[in-house]
Formats: sequence, structure tokens, C-alpha cells
Amino acid sequence: MVFSKALVLALFLAMNMALPTIATVYTVGDTSGWATGGDYSTWASGKNFVVGDSLVFNYGSGHTVDEVKESDYKSCSIGNSISTDSSGATTIPLKTSGTHYFICSVPGHCSSGMKLAVTVKDGKSSSSSSTTPSSSSSSGKGSPPSSTTATPKANASSSVSRVTPIVVLIVSLISYCVLNMVLVVL
Repeated sequence: MVFSKALVLALFLAMNMALPTIATVYTVGDTSGWATGGDYSTWASGKNFVVGDSLVFNYGSGHTVDEVKESDYKSCSIGNSISTDSSGATTIPLKTSGTHYFICSVPGHCSSGMKLAVTVKDGKSSSSSSTTPSSSSSSGKGSPPSSTTATPKANASSSVSRVTPIVVLIVSLISYCVLNMVLVVL
């Protein structure tokens, strides 16, 4: 009996530790995806990025997602990427607070607007995020070519509601009751 109560308590604590880590997944550019001519500064404005969230970049062939340093972001310099991917669907987990910079390393694409800067707060902060504006040249105006349109995923919402502490408490209490009932049956 003592062992079963200890097991229930351990499971209860494990669930309480896991539930608050539910994070927001942001689809960069929403249904337009990661493409030339986008205004990613406007897209990111008003969003509250926190450690644990993820950015999903959806894009066609002929593009990349490169995380770069601030100086490379500002000058659209390629070749010094922190990370790079060209798979067409790149998910970047935001693991650290601070400003993260992303560009497309295909020549001319960064200067045509394919750049994004997001300021990530630690999970305990409730203040809103700020973004670094991207500068785009006049060649980046207009619709992106059809070969660069993104393939949006189902329900490609730019944000998902965060779990509130009340929801966590309710789910935890229900889980605790269910586990207790299971152990009584055993």
C-alpha cells in the first residue's frame, strides 16, 4: 500500500513537471511560409517567444534556413552559419533566451526580405517580445515565385495557446484521481 501511494505520488509529480513545458509552435510567415518578398518583421511583431517554443519554416526548393550571428544578419553575409537546413520544413527549437537571427543563404534572398530576428525571453518572463526589423530592397517587392510557395501544414496557425496554471492543476488532479482508482483496483 505504501509503495503504491509512493508510485502515484511519483507519477503525479512527473506529470506536473511535464505539463508546464508545453510550448508554442510558430509557423514562420503563417500560410505564406518562408519565401522572398515576405515581411517577417511584421509577422514576428506582437508575438511572445519564450524558451521552449519552436519556429517552423515551410518553404519550397531553392531556399535555406540559416541561423546566423547579428552581424551576418545585418549585412546578409553567408558562409558563417551557426546552423543551416534546406529540407523544405525546418523546425528550430528556441532553447536559449536572447535574439536569434535567421536568413536564407541563397544569394539575393536575404536582401529580398528572407530574414527574421526573434527575441526569446526565458519561460518565466511575461513581457512581450521585440523584433529587429528586416530591411528589404525594392527587388523583393511583389509575390514570391510559385516555386517558392510554402506547403502549409494542416492548421498552420502561427501560435497555439499556452497551458494556463489552472488547466495544469485540473489535469493533474484528474490524473491523480485516475491513478488512485487504478491502484485501488490492483
